Amino acid sequence: MGFSLLGLIVSIAVLAPNLLLLWFPPHGQNAVARVRRLLEGVERMGQALCLVVPAITLPGAIVWWWALPAVLALAIYYGLWGRYLVAGRAQALLYASLWRVPVPMAVMPVVLFLCAAAWLSNPWIAIAAAVLALGHIPVALLTRRAIRSALSE
Repeated sequence: MGFSLLGLIVSIAVLAPNLLLLWFPPHGQNAVARVRRLLEGVERMGQALCLVVPAITLPGAIVWWWALPAVLALAIYYGLWGRYLVAGRAQALLYASLWRVPVPMAVMPVVLFLCAAAWLSNPWIAIAAAVLALGHIPVALLTRRAIRSALSE
C-alpha cells in the first residue's frame, strides 16, 4: 500500500469524463434497465475499486510500452465521449457500438485499467478491472437492450 501518482492520474483520466453527464445529460426520455441488485452492487464495487486502488497501491516495475495501448484505449474512450456530445447527446449514444464492440464505453475503461495494471506491474489494478468488467459490461448490455426495446415501441 502507498500512494501512486501514476495510478491516480489513470483513475482520474478514466472516470472524470463521466462528470460530463452532470452538465450534459442525455436528451429525451431515458430507458432504465432492470438490473439485479447483486449485479448493480458488483458494478458499483468495480467503479469504486478502479477509482481508489490505482492511487493507493504502489506500482511495481514500470513497463513503459504498456502505456501505448493504455493511451490508445483512453483516446478511443474520449472519442466516444466526443461522439456522444457532438451527435446529439441521446442516451443510445452512450451504449452504441464501435466497430464490432457492442458497448465500447463500458469496455474501454476495463481495457485501460488492465493496460494500466500491466504498465504499473500492479495486480491489484487488474483485480479491480476484473470486478469492473463483471458488473459494468453486463449492466451496459442490459441498458442497451432496454434502450433498443424502448425505441422499437
